[in-house]
Amino acid sequence: MANLVEIRDLKVRAKSDSGRRIDIIKGVSFDVSEGEVVALIGESGSGKTTIALTLMGHTRPGCTITGGEVWLDGQDLVQLTESQRQHLRGTDVAYVPQSAAAAFNPSQRLIDQVVEVSQIHRLMPRAAARARAVELFRALALPHPETIGERYPHQVSGGQLQRLAAAMALIGDPKLMIFDEPTTALDVTTQIEVLRAFKSVMKQGGMAGVYVSHDLAVVAQVADRIVVLKDGEIQEVGTTDDIIHRPQHPYTRELIAAFEPVSHAAAAAPQDAPEHPVLEVRNVIAGYGRSDSSGRPVVLALNDVSCTLQRGQNLGVIGESGSGKSTLARAIAGLLPPVDGEILMDGRALPREVRHRTKEDLRRMQIVFQLADTALNPLRPVGDILGRPLTFFHGQRGKERDRRVEELLEMVQLPRALRHRLPVELSGGQKQRVNLARAIAANPEVILCDEITSALDTVVAAAILDLLKELQRELELSYVFISHDLSTVQAICDEVMVMYGGETVETLPASALPDGATQDYSRLLFASVPKLDTGWLDGLDLAGSAA
Repeated sequence: MANLVEIRDLKVRAKSDSGRRIDIIKGVSFDVSEGEVVALIGESGSGKTTIALTLMGHTRPGCTITGGEVWLDGQDLVQLTESQRQHLRGTDVAYVPQSAAAAFNPSQRLIDQVVEVSQIHRLMPRAAARARAVELFRALALPHPETIGERYPHQVSGGQLQRLAAAMALIGDPKLMIFDEPTTALDVTTQIEVLRAFKSVMKQGGMAGVYVSHDLAVVAQVADRIVVLKDGEIQEVGTTDDIIHRPQHPYTRELIAAFEPVSHAAAAAPQDAPEHPVLEVRNVIAGYGRSDSSGRPVVLALNDVSCTLQRGQNLGVIGESGSGKSTLARAIAGLLPPVDGEILMDGRALPREVRHRTKEDLRRMQIVFQLADTALNPLRPVGDILGRPLTFFHGQRGKERDRRVEELLEMVQLPRALRHRLPVELSGGQKQRVNLARAIAANPEVILCDEITSALDTVVAAAILDLLKELQRELELSYVFISHDLSTVQAICDEVMVMYGGETVETLPASALPDGATQDYSRLLFASVPKLDTGWLDGLDLAGSAA
């Protein structure tokens, strides 16, 4: 089978904070055949996304291709003009980003953005493009495929938006698809359908793919071969089966080992239990839009939801995309005021709207958002982003603030020099760690964690969980962990609340997962957790068991 992609001795150089040039891709070479999917795996900062972007003739700000060749279907992208590269983007090669929120214009309807590539390149009439978009919506398991395109980006869930980004890339029928962590934001059951849809659509179209991911279970389902990267260099290349079951390089074996589930160690309950939980949610009803004078929301996202968080312990919240997980965090934080019910801290009811809460209320409860791309100010350097809560909550300025910023960076395992960089100059994992450091800067008592490890590779994610446990022991922190990753909630949570359709299905001890589930939906959800097995996806029966 002919090679569609040939990368030869690729070198990429970046400009450091001090102005010094640093080689970040150091002579990488590999091929992708027609119809083949090759995965790029490695830790955050290993060069995965940088290499993938060169397949569109693109580099991040401050980076330059300094050597090598990047051939796509007989054309060296390094030698083409920018105008020639633009002609290839969307037709010969298309890109699905890690953060779909950054890919959409919030002021335009989804359907208009999905069909835009087909109109720019004059691939088909507008009516045909809209019909093709609906076909893709259906293939990607989106709800209401005929009408979902009429919504705006803020009117769909994060997982739905990620699938819409895939549809936007697929509509031009490209020869090569680049997937940059495309299932990061998806719950496990949705992830299964999306992965199956990706495989089906690419197989039918004869497309090749480059799949960037830190999730080995996902890679095992979609990739034919795997390229293992570290510090801009290839450590090992092999078939998916060989890499997963017979890794040769020590670093590859380290990645495989990091995927193994972390044993659960629940936080010890205080000997003298406080009179009130640190956080309590009572019969909360919340949603979007208002239908009549009763104040009931048009779209009901939370329906009579209640939960309790004891001081020093952690509550996990899991469920499918659209189940109400993130809406619950927003309601607790006061960003989406409930229309009914109460949010209490230490037995005291908080104002429903964040603008009515005191500075001390805000300090005590922080939220870390799932999408660091949209949570961090793109125009401010990391030092300013972390320094703002230090000044707002603690009055720190000058050298005192600078020292604390450096301490926060060290706590989340980032070099001090990153304080001078803008978010766009960071990898996805680095941005999420800055996101976490900003919450810690307030010295809170409760942190609402909305999929905070989903953008991190397995090694870094495990380190972040260890860090959170250490901070919890030192500061008596309590976490609400929203996640679709069962191993994450098992590793750090004491209790897990399963949600579906804006309601609580059941709450059970994390130590009882997954076999202790009593409800059919919970059993299905736990059965859908990806396994490190190349045949797992094809053998999974979504009715609740593996064939």
